[in-house]
Amino acid sequence: MDPDRARELLAAERRRLESAIAALRHQDDGDQSDPFFDAANDASELYIDELDEGLTEDFESQLAAVARAERRLADGTYGLSIESGQPIPDARLEARPTAELTIEEERARAGG
Repeated sequence: MDPDRARELLAAERRRLESAIAALRHQDDGDQSDPFFDAANDASELYIDELDEGLTEDFESQLAAVARAERRLADGTYGLSIESGQPIPDARLEARPTAELTIEEERARAGG
């Protein structure tokens, strides 16, 4: 894959993930200052906060994959499997710019 195209894909993926993380940040809405505030209503908010925390962890993991891909790009090994060194097809990198393995290797790892 052309390095400029790879940089473009990785930058777009980084922006997407950073934007998703920013959208999940909890902001205090001042409910406790409301005279009709009921702590029991916090249960659904707590659930949402925990869900958001899990999503944030997933997005941060994906951001780490972007950083690894950017390092491989800088090192000249982007587009090569980290396991076998075999080329990863451009179509796979277009669909998943952070791919570290060929499809066959990933299937073998997943047991299928």
